[in-house]
Amino acid sequence: MSETTIEVRLLTADDWKVWRDLRLRSLADAPDAFGSTLARERAFTEETWRQRAAGNAVIALVDGTPAALGAWFEPDPETAHIVAMWTAPEFRGRGIAVLVLDALVASGRAAGLRVMLDVARGNSVARSLYERYGFVATGEAEPLREGSDLLVDQMELRQA
Repeated sequence: MSETTIEVRLLTADDWKVWRDLRLRSLADAPDAFGSTLARERAFTEETWRQRAAGNAVIALVDGTPAALGAWFEPDPETAHIVAMWTAPEFRGRGIAVLVLDALVASGRAAGLRVMLDVARGNSVARSLYERYGFVATGEAEPLREGSDLLVDQMELRQA
């Protein structure tokens, strides 16, 4: 039996198609987990996808197959805000999300930033992962997206 290879890597603009395909799949799979929508992102141009892939975006590959993704952006000069965390259903339960978080947290901390994220209320699997990782709720909550009745709770990673 062969050993599974998991690779987590930072993306470049040239990786835009793999980012797009996995991101659209994530939005179709879990529409209530993200601040964006499938319809909104299906309309993105190649240029928009290239910009998003060239940001602080990572993917996890399992034996070369795209399996998970995540990214972060700077809402202010002090914060890396993790977004777009998702693992394909067929790859869940293998610890891949932790590897994606490891890469994103390391990147954000290397930039000297505090690390934050939002988690949808009711997403107990994601919340449990983030809490085990060391994220704590800040007590702040907001709508998932404009016009949504769903709420997300803000979480911050404790300093190591």
